[in-house]
Amino acid sequence: QEQLEESGGGLVQPGGSLRLSCAASGFTLDNYAIGWFRQAPGKAREGVSCIASGNGVIWYADSVKGRFTISRDNAKNTAFLQMNSLKVEDTGVYYCAAGRYYCSGLGDYWGQGTQVTVSS
Repeated sequence: QEQLEESGGGLVQPGGSLRLSCAASGFTLDNYAIGWFRQAPGKAREGVSCIASGNGVIWYADSVKGRFTISRDNAKNTAFLQMNSLKVEDTGVYYCAAGRYYCSGLGDYWGQGTQVTVSS
């Protein structure tokens, strides 16, 4: 069965760090772009970051630039989102998604989400 599974969420204080993982099973990530999205309570889902396959072009939302780092390890069939200097407004459910080659094509696969709560 082809699926994505996120892990690494949790409760952290403002200024803290978390590392999210997105593990693929049933297919290989080599030819897929991987994106991270988040949804805060009462708000629409928004894109956070994306890394394309091949040339590895990377995109970040302005709100996370300089604080979040996306990466991928094709050998482990896993992508990561390192989140530093977390803010209360980063709270939400974080989802990973995969799509063929380019970030514009995300949505072939979605994970179930992992909760990130930033609170003192």
